[in-house]
Amino acid sequence: MLNIVLTRIDDRLIHGQVVTAWAKVTKGNRIIVVDDGVANDEFMSKIITMAAPASFKIGIHTIEQAANILKSDDTGERVIVLVKTPVTVKALMDKGVKIKNLDLGGMGATKGRKQLYRNISISEDEKKCFESLMDKNVNVFVQIVPDDSPKDIKNFFK
Repeated sequence: MLNIVLTRIDDRLIHGQVVTAWAKVTKGNRIIVVDDGVANDEFMSKIITMAAPASFKIGIHTIEQAANILKSDDTGERVIVLVKTPVTVKALMDKGVKIKNLDLGGMGATKGRKQLYRNISISEDEKKCFESLMDKNVNVFVQIVPDDSPKDIKNFFK
């Protein structure tokens, strides 16, 4: 399996925080964006790819494609996996991808979501999905930027 150094939920996917702070801390050199909608939208794929530094290998994939790629033999790369919701992480795991740690970095407010912490809002279904991931021994934490201390998501569910 590829060496995943960060799995992060951030509905902005690739942006300044990810490509500067997180890439530096993780020493990542490959970003895999996993989102069926973006992967099937040529325009959005180009925009997101342009947001990343040229030094990174960038891939934007559907869940199915990403699962196959992530399960392939380790290439020595340090992979950052970016998704928009916990549902995508659960789908990757259901397809055999091993994820031990999950950083919840940003999920914006939309209809049906309630604020969890700062710029993070989740729905009841997303909460259940997070609980399901934790039941599978995934360490789910909130850490918006690397300088923040990680906060166990369970603390926000009380």
